[in-house]
Amino acid sequence: MLASDGINHLPTVFSIGPLELTGFGLAVLAAFMISQIICQRELTRRGQLQEADAIPDIVMAALVGTIIGAKTYYVILTGDPGAFFSRGGFVFWGGFMGSVLLCWLVIRYKKLVFLRIADVAGIAIAAGYAVGRTGCWAVGDDYGRPWSGPFSVRFPLGAPPSTATNMEQLFGVTLPPGTQPTDVIAVHPTQLYETAMGFVMFLILWRFREHTHKEGWLFGMYCILAGVERFIVEFFRAKDDRFVAGLTMAQVIALAIAAIGVAVMVARNGQAGGGSGAVPARA
Repeated sequence: MLASDGINHLPTVFSIGPLELTGFGLAVLAAFMISQIICQRELTRRGQLQEADAIPDIVMAALVGTIIGAKTYYVILTGDPGAFFSRGGFVFWGGFMGSVLLCWLVIRYKKLVFLRIADVAGIAIAAGYAVGRTGCWAVGDDYGRPWSGPFSVRFPLGAPPSTATNMEQLFGVTLPPGTQPTDVIAVHPTQLYETAMGFVMFLILWRFREHTHKEGWLFGMYCILAGVERFIVEFFRAKDDRFVAGLTMAQVIALAIAAIGVAVMVARNGQAGGGSGAVPARA
């Protein structure tokens, strides 16, 4: 994890005249677009056309809810109200909860069935998550703890840079004696770990998209997978909020989300009335 170790990473930025596009912004845009396509096509395949037509409005609600929820979570975590207007601080769990809440309100307003849409939303969220995390990689955010492995990465212009000073002051990492404050430390590329695990979650959920359980069952599976994924990756993340048995706040929330997922899968287990379940029975 010395300054000479690791792959050197610089932020991805595209300039079109006076307009500057960051890799993070493009990844988030692509994530929501992909999520919308998956939801609409899967609902259409299931013959749920009214719900499919409502997806653009619901995705917009998800976007707004994600921004508000993520920033609110960050303000609570940091105790700094001014952080709500900062450029950073888009925390996934906060965004997830804000998105679910606002989507529920919009779905209720449109007099649609929340669990019907949630049953396909889990697939879309997993795909969007895998794409969205490439944005964190692009700007050098949400990286991991010091590591000297063959695929370790240094973020000299990250958000924040992975310098020895930031590792110690922001993330509470203890570095070897003699490490200079300005050294750029090689770390785990946890953004890529999450991209890979998000894609695996998508593949698993896609495999079960034709289940015949009650609507909402698949969303429960998503909650379990998302909770397990985040619980694992947090062991590698550079974090300073480990407070319960060495677990981070995100891990505690991940366990709660996974437990909710188990409860949902149990409650929605078994075929719906008429034996059709979430997916209409085939002739």
